[in-house]
Amino acid sequence: MTTKRILVIDNEQYIQEVTQICLETVAGWQVITASSGLEGLSKAESEQPDAILLDLIMPEMDGLTTFKKLQENPLTRQIPVIFLTAKVIAFGDSSVALNTLTAIPKPFNPLELANQISEILGWTD
Repeated sequence: MTTKRILVIDNEQYIQEVTQICLETVAGWQVITASSGLEGLSKAESEQPDAILLDLIMPEMDGLTTFKKLQENPLTRQIPVIFLTAKVIAFGDSSVALNTLTAIPKPFNPLELANQISEILGWTD
């Protein structure tokens, strides 16, 4: 089984650290972190992760804007995105062609996170 690579885009250092520790320890995945939408876009393109965990509420560029830009870029369009958010939102905006599968609400259970991601994306060992 190849090691999954997850990009976590979240402006909160604490969330980045918790997510990284959990996914690396529990699932053995490689975690790349970005503290802003702009940094996330750059890392998504250069690192080509297997999935992106994206916070919705961030300064400068929010998660929906970041998601739209990921979708507009042919190099990042195919990467599945899961929103990680304290706000559970209704995805009624049809201008966002949501091939995101779901949102994982914050606070999340760190020990369950890898399983949640695997279930959402259909990753089986």
